[in-house]
Amino acid sequence: MTSTRSRKLCLAQQPDADEMLSRDPFALLVGMLLDQQIPMERAFAGPVAISKRMAGPFDPPTVAHYDPDAFVEIVAGPPAVHRFPTAMAARIQTLAKHLDEQYAGNASALWSDVKSGDDLLARLSALPGFGAQKAKIFVALLGKQLKVRPRGWREASEPYGEDGAFKSVADVIDVASLVKVRQFKQEQQLVRQRVVAARPLRQTRNG
Repeated sequence: MTSTRSRKLCLAQQPDADEMLSRDPFALLVGMLLDQQIPMERAFAGPVAISKRMAGPFDPPTVAHYDPDAFVEIVAGPPAVHRFPTAMAARIQTLAKHLDEQYAGNASALWSDVKSGDDLLARLSALPGFGAQKAKIFVALLGKQLKVRPRGWREASEPYGEDGAFKSVADVIDVASLVKVRQFKQEQQLVRQRVVAARPLRQTRNG
C-alpha cells in the first residue's frame, strides 16, 4: 500500500478514521464512494469501521475476493456504514475488483504517474460508482489537500477546484469549513427545489 503522504485529512472528523484516510488511498476512495445520501463525515468514517470488522487487511485484493454475503454483514453492522448497506457493499467490492485488476491493487497508481488533469479525471470517471461530479470532486480533493496537481487539474475539476471555495469535501479541512460546505450544499438544494417547483408554471404558460 502506498501512502497519500500528505497533511492529515479531517474529512470524517474522527481521529482514527481521518488517520486512515490520510495514509490509505484505497480508504479515501471508498469514503468518496460512500459519500452519497448520508452525511459526509459518516461516509468517510466508513472505511475504518469496515477495516475493524474484517478478517484480513482492508485492501483492494482482500476486499475484492471477500465473501459477498459476509461483506454485506460487515457493512450492515450494526451500526450500518451506510443507509443502503447491501448496495454499497456490492459497490465497494466492485471498486476493489477494478483496482485489483487495473492497478494491481495499488489505489494510488490511479494518480501517481498521471500526466494531466484530464487524464486523472478520465481514470477516476472510469471507476465503478464514480460519476462525473464525484470524479471532479476527487480531482479537486487530490489537488487541494494531497498536492496531486498534474497540468490542468483545476480546469478538470471545475467548479470544485476553485481556490477559496467551500463547495465540496475537497474544501473541508476542519469543523468550520465543514459547516460552510454544508451551507453551500443546502443552498444548492434550495435552488434545485425552486427550479423544480417553477417547471409546472412554465408548462402552463406555454400551454
